[in-house]
Amino acid sequence: MSDAWLLIHTGVAILGIVALITWLKTPPIFGLLIGATYLGLATGLDISGTAEALTVGFGDVMAEIGLLITFGVVMGSLLTATNTLQRVIEGLLGLFGEKRVPMVFAVSLSTLFTSIYSDVVLVLTAPLARRLGPRLGPRGIALMGGALTAGIEVGLVFVVPGVGALAVAGLLDVPLGEMFLLGLVVGVPTAVLTMLTFAVLLKRVLRWDPAADELQAPIDDTDEGTDDGAGNGGGAGGGGGAATPDGHPGAASSTAITTTTVTRPSAQELRQLPLLVSISPVLVTLALIALGALANAFDFPLGPVALLSEPVIAMAIGAGLAHLLAQRVLPREEVNSAVGKALAMAGPILILSGLSGSVAEVIGQSGLRDVLAESFNAGFLPPLLLVWLVAAVLHIAMGSISIAAITAAGILAPIAGSLGVPVVLIALAACSGALFLPHVSSNFFWMFQSLLNLSTRGTFKTHTVAMSLASVISLPIVLLLDIVV
Repeated sequence: MSDAWLLIHTGVAILGIVALITWLKTPPIFGLLIGATYLGLATGLDISGTAEALTVGFGDVMAEIGLLITFGVVMGSLLTATNTLQRVIEGLLGLFGEKRVPMVFAVSLSTLFTSIYSDVVLVLTAPLARRLGPRLGPRGIALMGGALTAGIEVGLVFVVPGVGALAVAGLLDVPLGEMFLLGLVVGVPTAVLTMLTFAVLLKRVLRWDPAADELQAPIDDTDEGTDDGAGNGGGAGGGGGAATPDGHPGAASSTAITTTTVTRPSAQELRQLPLLVSISPVLVTLALIALGALANAFDFPLGPVALLSEPVIAMAIGAGLAHLLAQRVLPREEVNSAVGKALAMAGPILILSGLSGSVAEVIGQSGLRDVLAESFNAGFLPPLLLVWLVAAVLHIAMGSISIAAITAAGILAPIAGSLGVPVVLIALAACSGALFLPHVSSNFFWMFQSLLNLSTRGTFKTHTVAMSLASVISLPIVLLLDIVV
């Protein structure tokens, strides 16, 4: 088969996946499976070869990231159940003061609690953001909205153990310690610069008008919502639609399979451990992963400690510690319920990641690897910019950060090593592009509007603008790393 036909069939497969998910409202697990099967058969793999490629690709990805994502989601669910997120944010606000509230939100949410699913974080933090916003002036609600977006979504894709970061790193075979360190290098400046730029735009360009951009009718301030189950996009989000693993649907009218309710416990309902102890599962996990990454970078032996610095062991230690601490403050049945919810939430992202691995294996076995590599290398744009564009287009089409990043990583995995840039930067560029231009096809968009009591216009000015800024700001940081790394 000629190279031209290979590329044509690849384009048909990708467009077919997008069309199935967005127009025909097909669950992404079936859309990805149908697209990968078509690609295998159309590019010369026979029936048995296509089936083998699908299973091998799925299994390879599960071996790489299955336990990582599972332990990460379990840890996040237990931290949610013990009210740790709110306590940390309230402590930081007391330390830095109200004037720095938006930056505190953006930085803390993008670094410390990335293992908690994004729609759950939004449900838990939006009431606090609404209460603090008016104290910052007439644009306060908008600033808080931008801070939530910059923090939650940047952490999701860039900072381990964010589910998006774990999945993309696994698909592209990026060492998790490397993804963690460079993800922080990209994620933290992105969150800070996004907030600084957004504040200027809000004042001079966007012209925030509370009368038009905020809904005037009061809304119920109960801290309840839905976290991710397994729906069309991979989970059930709030606002009545089905969400992807990051709370974003392939279509707003998807049907959820699993829906769970997240209720923030009051301080009186929980026995409080010291804050540093409560957050220790995150700190210990990240410290162990960072230790392993630094040991590899500087080539010094860790001896027996090397086992603890292995990412899967570090994540298991963090999840186990979170479980032990949760048992100290919650009844056993509530702890078990939190673990059960976590396992239900982990399923969709694992399946989607595995199927993206199937797409990658089909590409690798069909001969498309070399053709795609030549196409990327022959382009007029740098490879990292092309990677960003692929993920951005997929996000605009599908409405899901996680699905866009995972699908882009699956497409690029077979050629990642031949693009002439470090593979970790390809992963970060895909994550950067997957943030671009959220709009009405995203369930998170409507959750954001409802929970912050904004008009649709106000949601575009806050969520869409802030997230697109994060995408555009993170890209040059990734490109700069290509010069340094």
